[in-house]
Amino acid sequence: MTIPELSTERLRFRQWRNEDLAPFAAFYADPAASRFIGGPSNREAVWRRIASYVGHWTLRGYGLWALEDKATGRFAGYCGLWYPDGWPEPEIGWGLMKQFQGRGLITEAALRVRAYAYDVLGWQTAASCIADDNGPSRRVAARLGARPERNIIILGNVATLYRHPAPEQSGQS
Repeated sequence: MTIPELSTERLRFRQWRNEDLAPFAAFYADPAASRFIGGPSNREAVWRRIASYVGHWTLRGYGLWALEDKATGRFAGYCGLWYPDGWPEPEIGWGLMKQFQGRGLITEAALRVRAYAYDVLGWQTAASCIADDNGPSRRVAARLGARPERNIIILGNVATLYRHPAPEQSGQS
């Protein structure tokens, strides 16, 4: 499957590459950065994680994009649509490298991804599963207009499922 490329003013959404492994492994090696997405992982586990992201595209027809900062060409993080087996429902997920945080990039990315889900894939709803103590992601969800809907258990941890505005409520259709 060919992964479609998307863009925003500051980001390029692209397929994953081998050269993403080193920065993504550094992200996963940092306990503070990785604590909401499974905790610290070694390089080999991160490689398998990237492989699962690529495989998700084949199995579901959508998935998580690697984000590239247009200004520098550097790997900035990921954002996309995620629904592995056992997940409560399809979601919009994200993660950003520390050096790119605090600039509104994830809000920009998630808005673009939500537009893709609604306009291209025809989704009528979208969710994001966020750990209750993940303040930064909860603030992103609020900026996106997503509201807490219910508590869930995901990967053995308590989280909240946030419901995004429907296409007609978000200006997307």
